[in-house]
Amino acid sequence: MFKNYYKILILFGILFTAISCSLKYDEAVNAEDDNPEFVFYNTKVSRYESNKKTAEIDAEYIEQYKTSDATYAKKVAFKTVDNKGNVETEGTCGMLYSDTEKEMYELYDEIKLFSKKHETNFYADILRWNGKSEQLTSGRTDTVRLEKEGTVIVGSGF
Repeated sequence: MFKNYYKILILFGILFTAISCSLKYDEAVNAEDDNPEFVFYNTKVSRYESNKKTAEIDAEYIEQYKTSDATYAKKVAFKTVDNKGNVETEGTCGMLYSDTEKEMYELYDEIKLFSKKHETNFYADILRWNGKSEQLTSGRTDTVRLEKEGTVIVGSGF
């Protein structure tokens, strides 16, 4: 009885070894691509250009990656500042994606945005800002609410 048991155990071991050796050792995996280089909690970040503050972000969570200029943040409050140090825009959102090299910024989840220059409030769930073209857009079917001087406009495809 034990001889059959050992034979079955050896056969099972050979089969297990033959089946389990299917790893591709020639493909290198870089863990830095998928994992953030830096993670910050309850943080305030300021951006400066020519020794002047241009933006400030308060976030519950921020992560940055080594292989790109992308930054992701959760539960964000932010403001931008003009050359004279006056606040131009301020707001909040649930999630923020920014790529400073491409000057692309995406805001998600319960966005509240106030432009002091235009005295306008924006409310949305998705907004994208292209810094190079200075365009603010949303998705084709996403609802955006604008309020200015008592006038309220609600629409989609902004």
